[in-house]
Amino acid sequence: MKKTGKNIYPALILLLLGSFLAFSVWSALRAANYGPRVSDADYYSKGLKYSSTQLEKRAAVSLGWRLLMQQQEQTLNFRLADKHGAPVTKATAALYLYLPGNESQIDLALTETSPGDYQLTLEKELSGQISARLEFEHDGARLSRQLLLSL
Repeated sequence: MKKTGKNIYPALILLLLGSFLAFSVWSALRAANYGPRVSDADYYSKGLKYSSTQLEKRAAVSLGWRLLMQQQEQTLNFRLADKHGAPVTKATAALYLYLPGNESQIDLALTETSPGDYQLTLEKELSGQISARLEFEHDGARLSRQLLLSL
């Protein structure tokens, strides 16, 4: 038996190729005439500066921090609060001492005695005026202060 109907596949293939070419021409014309439609023209440069802007935001958090210090002989007490007066808890705190005649620094960790209160007791052998750097870090925000201790 012989089929007498037309073969439809060549027409479908031509229709598919024609649709592809028409869509390609249409998209090329849109790209040439309208350009990129971006809501923020500086999106690329902002993407490149993402990490530095995150650092700036963290630094802005620490700008509102308030630090109070009390010294009782060899014991140093620090109170760290945010701009609303709430204690900054679970911060990493360190004191770096620069002793005269010593090229390296001495790193000392502070312990949190109560929420927002940090304490360090220095050795009794330390005396005189000692330059120091105090650092607090919490969630990427960092506060650094230069101190001159009189022991």
